[in-house]
Amino acid sequence: MANQRTVAVLGPGGTGGLLAALLSRSGHRVLCLAREDTADVLRRTGITVRSAQFGEFTAPVEADTELREEVDACLITVKHTALDAALTRIPPATLGDALVVPLLNGVEHPAALRARYRADRVAPAVIRVESTRVAPGVIEHGSPFTEIDLAGDAVPRDRLDALAALLDAAGPTARTTGDETATLWAKMAFLAPFALLTTRYGLPLGEVRTRHRDELEALVAETAAVSRACGAPARALTRYDAFPPGAKSSMQRDAEAGRPLELDAIGGALLRAAERHGVPAPVAERLVRELRDAGH
Repeated sequence: MANQRTVAVLGPGGTGGLLAALLSRSGHRVLCLAREDTADVLRRTGITVRSAQFGEFTAPVEADTELREEVDACLITVKHTALDAALTRIPPATLGDALVVPLLNGVEHPAALRARYRADRVAPAVIRVESTRVAPGVIEHGSPFTEIDLAGDAVPRDRLDALAALLDAAGPTARTTGDETATLWAKMAFLAPFALLTTRYGLPLGEVRTRHRDELEALVAETAAVSRACGAPARALTRYDAFPPGAKSSMQRDAEAGRPLELDAIGGALLRAAERHGVPAPVAERLVRELRDAGH
């Protein structure tokens, strides 16, 4: 293909595996970076996606344990709890001029990535999707949407626009936004109450919003106040009421599976921002403390 690009995907799990397969299907060269056992499976079988939005298909990908060549972009789709270890797979000298695109929860990771890679090539993004890796190379995409907002205040706009167009053509709805802080906090302001409450009580969102309505309202208000103090717009409670009642947060799913939680990246980051701006957040403080006391 004349327009073929080479894209690395660090962490081909639920999100990364879906994007890797979609990019490969649309004609791009995709290099997945993972542990040797996972990389071996991907080399042999590719990635199979089962999706109501995109259909069922299998796409070939290349795979390795470390980036050994230049690429056009590198999507970072690991959990925040695995970020430091995973970044050893991407040597800064090898990455060079490529865009670094973290699709992580939270708001603090861009600073860490800019300390390691070229600051003007780190393009934080947020993705709205429900997608799960059920086995190495097998992805079940459950949501009827896949939406990506791509930002990066210091990244040349033409680079951002080109990547957004590439992703959009592959299937997801992708766009470039003009404000990195607003983009990251738009997701954080929704995710923090969703994640903290569903995980604390072990309930899907529908039961949280009925049985723990007062807490939800208070936590949404706290998070909105922190978001505004950080320079981002607040989010309304109506977004939670519009969500499917059976929805679970990724943090809740991690707790159910006994995996490490992104508690510090979400709850901890929220509390640090609240303290920095002098915004009271007693409900968030209590929920984070209770989750930590429970061994998370």
